[in-house]
Amino acid sequence: MMTTELTQGAVESRDGTRIGYWKTGRGPAVVLVHGSMESGRSHTLLAEALADDFTVYLPDRRGRGLSGPHRADHSARTEVEDLDAVLAEADATMAFGVSAGGAVVMEAARTSPALHKVAVYEPALVADGAAHRVWLARFDEEIARGDLPGAMVTSMFGLQMAPAFLKVFPRRMLVRMTEKMLLKEERGAAADTVTMRQLAPTIHQEGVIIAELAGSFDKMRAVDADVLLMGGSKGLPILRPGRDTLEKVLPHCRRLEFDGLDHGSSSDPGGVNPRGSAQAVGRIAAEVKAFFEQS
Repeated sequence: MMTTELTQGAVESRDGTRIGYWKTGRGPAVVLVHGSMESGRSHTLLAEALADDFTVYLPDRRGRGLSGPHRADHSARTEVEDLDAVLAEADATMAFGVSAGGAVVMEAARTSPALHKVAVYEPALVADGAAHRVWLARFDEEIARGDLPGAMVTSMFGLQMAPAFLKVFPRRMLVRMTEKMLLKEERGAAADTVTMRQLAPTIHQEGVIIAELAGSFDKMRAVDADVLLMGGSKGLPILRPGRDTLEKVLPHCRRLEFDGLDHGSSSDPGGVNPRGSAQAVGRIAAEVKAFFEQS
């Protein structure tokens, strides 16, 4: 639980959509960009660890919580424009991003001169986006007919986030397990919680962004910002080759791999991160804080 106060604010993105955020701390501004199946408050522990030295902004990416809806033509450019609006409001030159949010931060660093320092944890940059376009079609069909648990299972395998042991389970069983997980979270959720059931439809846009930015590594040579590139030894195997390539192409990059941490380790425990811990967040926060404090 946070011991520092969170306040709300909002800005308008370039297309007029409201982008809401939570804010805490004091000092130079840092914007934290969450990943898939998360909202701005998914990084409250990380924000608290930074709040004594930085003013931390926690935006809800479009389609979640305090922010407005996605539009039909949603793209990586839309995400960057949303982030640009928050950076301008905060007068921020530093940002952190994880997973799909990390991919957005990297694209913003490539296109937005405002960013001088970026820290990313397991950014969702891959070599080939074709596989994501395939699972997205089935995901959309399942969402359209109201089979949200089924769509979540489809996306879990499509994004290659499923642990190996789950591949032996019948799909019908996985769908039932997912529905039970959603109901359990809803029974214990506070009134203002952005639940997994509410977040699930946003996975479509995550797939779109990952597919669009796939294979963009050479373009990242243009990133002028200092980059702290992080991952975990137990993170998603599909994302490690991307970090290997980014380390080679980024002009100003420090690589850091955390032994024993997984893909969700920067986020608060709970939701899609049941194995998370405050200790894991603390390990990442210490490195992020030291990186942002460097002149």
